[in-house]
Amino acid sequence: MPDLAVTLIQTELVWEDIQANLERFQDEIDAITSPTDLVILPEMFSTGFSMRPEALAEDMDGTAVTWMRNTALEKGAVITGSVMVVDQGRFYNRLIWARPDGTLETYDKKHLFRYAGEEKVYTPGKRRVTVELHGWKIRPFICYDLRFPIWTRNLDNAYDLAVFVANWPSKRDTHWRALLRARAIENQAYVAAVNRVGRDGHGFDHRGHSSVIDPLGNVLFERADKAFTVTLSLSRKALTDYRRQFPAWKDADLGSNEG
Repeated sequence: MPDLAVTLIQTELVWEDIQANLERFQDEIDAITSPTDLVILPEMFSTGFSMRPEALAEDMDGTAVTWMRNTALEKGAVITGSVMVVDQGRFYNRLIWARPDGTLETYDKKHLFRYAGEEKVYTPGKRRVTVELHGWKIRPFICYDLRFPIWTRNLDNAYDLAVFVANWPSKRDTHWRALLRARAIENQAYVAAVNRVGRDGHGFDHRGHSSVIDPLGNVLFERADKAFTVTLSLSRKALTDYRRQFPAWKDADLGSNEG
């Protein structure tokens, strides 16, 4: 099974301006020169973490999702990140997994950020999603999901890589960085996390700290404060060897892992 090339794009977001953000990410993706299998964008990358979906949400044929599908085809790589979506009259913070062949998978954010009133505006998701890419099993999550280890638990090595997309403010950077390492260690899986930088429309600052962490909890890459695009290779052999040499996953408590 091959290694996996993963690209993180950490940048500022233009508040509630879909077209400006799509143009920015198009430029960043066009500039990627290294071969990549997966490009990860932040949470609500087309608008910022806005509570105004009635004015900004698009359906699954809208500008943002169509752009993701087209860009995946052009780049020959999966493009993923979350956008605000309206679906059958309800609003969702929905992660889109856009494949180069034009097909899509979606994951609706399960844990809505009560502190910001997200649960009053958006509908929570009900199911976990696991996608496959070149033999890798990947499970996506969105921001606040990071705080809930039962939701992210990895029974029987159900996934090899957890992806977290976020708009995580700098005032809770310590939590972000600690929880990402914890999720990698306890689940014996890689973690790839993409956060934004800059100040949002609510006046909250974001420092990024987007990162890639290996199954032992080693931080393979992390950067704060600046916009960047980086591609890293995840070693399948390192993951397989570690799980074989230190098989803690075999002794996990049984529990709810449905979805």
